[in-house]
Amino acid sequence: MQRTCYLTAAERRTRSPFMSLPKLAMASLIVFVLAGLATAAQPRLSGSIPRGIQRGTTQKVIFTGTRIKDGRQLLFDIPGINVLSVTPVDNSKVEAELEVPADTPPGLYPVRLVTESDISDMIMFAVGSMPNVDEVEPNSDIETPQLIETNVTIEGKIATEDVDYFAVDLKKGERLTAEVEGTRLRRGRGDPFFDPYIAILNSERFELAFSDDAPLLQQDSVCSITAPEDGRYIVMVRDSSFGGRNDAYRLHIGSFPRPIAVVPAGGAPGELLNATFISIDGQQWTESIQLPSEPMESFPVVVSNEHGTSPSPNYIRVQPQGNVIEQEPNNSTKESTAGTLPAAFCGILAEPGDIDFFSFEAKKDQTVGLRLFSRNVLRSELDGVINLYNEKGGRVGGNDDSGGPDSFLEYKIPADGVYHVRISDHLEGGGPGYAYHLEAVTAGPELTLSLPDRSRYEATMIPVPQGNRHAVMLNATRKAFGGAIDIEALNLPEGVTATPIQMPANRTTVPLLLTATAEAPLDGRLVNLVGKVEKRDDIVSRFDQQHQLVGGLNNAVPFEYRSNRAAIAVTQKSPCTIAIVQPQVPVVRDGSMELTVTIDRGDYDADVAIRLLYNPPGIGSSGSIKIAKGTNEAKIPITANGSAAIGEWPVIACATLSDGNGSYEIASEPITLNIEDKIFTFGFPKTSTELGADASVIVDLEIGRPFEGACEVELVGIPAGVTCEAPKQTITNETEQIVFAVKVDEKARVGQHKTLVARAKITSDKGVITQTQGTGILQVDKPLPAPVAKPAPKPEAAAAPKPAAPKPAAAKPLSRLEQLRLMREEARAGN
Repeated sequence: MQRTCYLTAAERRTRSPFMSLPKLAMASLIVFVLAGLATAAQPRLSGSIPRGIQRGTTQKVIFTGTRIKDGRQLLFDIPGINVLSVTPVDNSKVEAELEVPADTPPGLYPVRLVTESDISDMIMFAVGSMPNVDEVEPNSDIETPQLIETNVTIEGKIATEDVDYFAVDLKKGERLTAEVEGTRLRRGRGDPFFDPYIAILNSERFELAFSDDAPLLQQDSVCSITAPEDGRYIVMVRDSSFGGRNDAYRLHIGSFPRPIAVVPAGGAPGELLNATFISIDGQQWTESIQLPSEPMESFPVVVSNEHGTSPSPNYIRVQPQGNVIEQEPNNSTKESTAGTLPAAFCGILAEPGDIDFFSFEAKKDQTVGLRLFSRNVLRSELDGVINLYNEKGGRVGGNDDSGGPDSFLEYKIPADGVYHVRISDHLEGGGPGYAYHLEAVTAGPELTLSLPDRSRYEATMIPVPQGNRHAVMLNATRKAFGGAIDIEALNLPEGVTATPIQMPANRTTVPLLLTATAEAPLDGRLVNLVGKVEKRDDIVSRFDQQHQLVGGLNNAVPFEYRSNRAAIAVTQKSPCTIAIVQPQVPVVRDGSMELTVTIDRGDYDADVAIRLLYNPPGIGSSGSIKIAKGTNEAKIPITANGSAAIGEWPVIACATLSDGNGSYEIASEPITLNIEDKIFTFGFPKTSTELGADASVIVDLEIGRPFEGACEVELVGIPAGVTCEAPKQTITNETEQIVFAVKVDEKARVGQHKTLVARAKITSDKGVITQTQGTGILQVDKPLPAPVAKPAPKPEAAAAPKPAAPKPAAAKPLSRLEQLRLMREEARAGN
């Protein structure tokens, strides 16, 4: 049992090591506010009062935020909440009357606000099964906790270094569980963010249970006790690092059931699934679950009994693979639980160090996909690792944390036989919360559609003004197939149509253009975006959009929501429409062009920023062009590099306008930009000259294909101090060489000038084709100096007398030892 003792408020103030936290929190808040300026035009939701309501009730809720004075509709991603009315209060408040039927599952419901000009970002709104109770201060001292009844949901706030205490009277043997929603109720990015910590204490201020970051609740917490004796027990909630910025929380306190695992954690569509639930206290029971008739990535399961209803659901998979439930012992390849592909291998690592093996037969050249679900979807405590073994027990592959906390492996089978997959925990953990669901299938084609963020960390919403257009880019991720993709938008708001633009086989992104009629009613919908491939009925696309609800340090995302539909709304009429003029000539590689954008202003009289929605590959365009106030058109310069993608590309212009409550975008109809290969190849033989001299710059010309119209080639990039009286030369389809006469000033810079460029312009009644190519070299030298006269030869000097021959060196007298050695050698020679 944990024996941490908690201090009184006075004791904590004198001994707290976090006295500097307010400054850190303020710095973090400044960073968060500055980050929000990038999307200042979008309406934003920050929260609601209350943050949730009890099911079976109808209640008025105030949604808070910025730029929401024209809010008119709430879009809930998950069905279960009926919106009876939405009434703006001011620019930061909207009042909504919500009806929650009694059979609505408790949990968190993603919601967005539709205004008359845009769609807000997403927040979470809670539905509970117990009545709400407001926190009442002062309750920040353990000696004076707020006394409550059990089986309630407390709505409170945590200020800086705040700790809230709640007292409950229990009888011996009664169950008390505390579960908090905190991180999941926030919206935005910042460090530190609200990270709740909860504990249950006895009357002597010692912890009996505590929780921080329960996997089941992501960054939030849950803990539970059985009362060891009659008495008063205290539930404490605070920020894990004693931070806090008036952060809202919902604390559920009661005897309700709290499963932390479901086995099997999934089943087939329409199945009546017999599942075992494992409670936070280790108890187990079996219930039948009616699964929906359609596959679901994540299906919520809520448990009720005589003690209450779980305040949040457990999640399981609904997929067509048949379940194979582990049969212990299955801790080795010799004891593998056998299944047949495709299969969903289900089980639990019941104790530390536990491992589970499953087996299946596979054929040569099959590609088997093994995808483990534990932290994702199930919110299990398991940090799963998978390894694959052949029939002889040799490891042939494995994975840990592929693309997230769970694991994924694809393996091409080298030979017919039985293969074994092993499931283990990364840290060899185990326990009642370590459930898993491993889907083993033969790999097939997959198609995922998504919308790139409208700005950094902000998911894209699509507002379409009445009588106008809005355009976004749509991404596609193909797996194990190729081919063009046709895009279709289902369940669009009334009066809205999508322009079909096919995604070519060699592209992963395409414009999505939506148009609303002038009579289209103001309305928002969650729309299915579907991709179809001709003659490939086996490819079923899915839409996936990430909403980063809470962001932390180093771009971590402690809490996100993934939507399977796009938010699209008809918004109020814009006074302006724009059009992009269809060019009648192509842009060529190494070329440039100006695209003309026109505006019908109506009564709108201000600068209008314009840009291209996207640039085809190899095309660059300016993003800082404006149609100036009082004018009706502007030109967007574009350039094509030497490898621009040849072909026809749909191009759309976007304009940004302001309505006094922010800004919004409208789009043009698409035009076709034709990209062709370059027409000319220019050669630049090196030109050398001197200061003050004339020279000829020669440009060799190769014409790739005949051109129509008049063509002029201009020499540009002429260095300072060098002039060309005729920098433009007219050419024909027969021209092979162009000569430009240049004159070099005496004060020009000496050296090598690598700046010469040839620019060709073909002019016809259809328009102008421009191509530019370089770089030519002009070498400028100093003139050679004039020859210098040779001086007369000097008379020869008299020959110097030869030096006298050196005298022979005097003989050096021999030492006595050398004399004796010489005498001995002579004696030997005589013998």
